[in-house]
Amino acid sequence: MADTRAGVALMRGWSLEAAHPTDPEIQQLRAIAPAGTHVYVPAVPHQPAARLAEAAAKLRAAGFEPVPHIAARDYADAAQLGDVLRQADVRRALIVAGDRDQPAGPFGDARAVIESGLLQRHGIAHIGISGYPDGHPRIAPDVLDRALSEKLAAAEHAGLGVSIVSQFCFEPERILAWLQRLRAAGIALPVRIGIAGPTSVAGLLRYAARCGVRASARGLTRHAGSLRGLLGHAAPDDLLAALADAQMRDGLGDVSPHFFSFGGVVATASYARAAATC
Repeated sequence: MADTRAGVALMRGWSLEAAHPTDPEIQQLRAIAPAGTHVYVPAVPHQPAARLAEAAAKLRAAGFEPVPHIAARDYADAAQLGDVLRQADVRRALIVAGDRDQPAGPFGDARAVIESGLLQRHGIAHIGISGYPDGHPRIAPDVLDRALSEKLAAAEHAGLGVSIVSQFCFEPERILAWLQRLRAAGIALPVRIGIAGPTSVAGLLRYAARCGVRASARGLTRHAGSLRGLLGHAAPDDLLAALADAQMRDGLGDVSPHFFSFGGVVATASYARAAATC
């Protein structure tokens, strides 16, 4: 990074996602990531929610702070959601609507889960709420803004702490503009900035298309020459450097990187540890 001190400061409190890590991966993570690192566990479509709870329990036993994704529309009723929260035994969760077009039960969106009272009843004191620097492929910007405001108000009323956890984005300009809009709106909450961990550029483009960050992906394609070619390997060095410089120059508030482990959770954690110490 251009300024080592700025880079190390930005990296404090980094987190990552691990979709159902295996036992060997969790053991390898113990040798790489600091104790207490926040490890987010995505809700994988068409897989039993019990696996989410199982992965969270294993991560906690290994000394990490597990943060399961609670996809509201996946739960048939409050009892099912309550069972998963009880089995997971977590203190934090990321609350999302989920990918279903039609909810399986009474929870149509993240706000419905926040307002249900189930989170507090099962020991959750802090939640993550999604943010979209690159926009959302199916939701207009004004609708996203209104939904964010409503979820923040619901969380405050429920007495829950909140962080905003963003979708990954490849262009620092988009991320910085989004952060500036949040801060200008008076939202001073901690923000975990979604960043794609090291993997092939071709792989990143596939994930971008799947996750709806196509505008940012076009920027990735334009800059593919600096990323060792479309069939080569990409690491977010330049993105982290731009964020670190902006934090030092302008102040972005309480922000930290949140790594998506597209190239594997162990490789991603190794990259994050190196970025945090160099």
